[in-house]
Amino acid sequence: MKPIIGIAIVTGITIIALLAMLWGSTYSVPDLIQVSYGLPFNWGVNTLDTIAGPVDRWSINLNYLTIDLVFWFVSLMVAQFVVTFANGNR
Repeated sequence: MKPIIGIAIVTGITIIALLAMLWGSTYSVPDLIQVSYGLPFNWGVNTLDTIAGPVDRWSINLNYLTIDLVFWFVSLMVAQFVVTFANGNR
């Protein structure tokens, strides 16, 4: 495998990891609007509106944030290992 392909694979996984960590999904019902961040675990929730009126409240779960970071860093390391192994560099 050419080195440029390996760099492209690692760069692609890095971009996917960043998007997954920062992706916001909206949960909206008539009396509540929340935006949740993180994939595979929702580590951050921004509450925008409640039945009492508009708010701007953040709830951060540090355990889920840590799990997300470990998951994506391990994915990145596995991708780097696969690219290095495919190049024949051991």
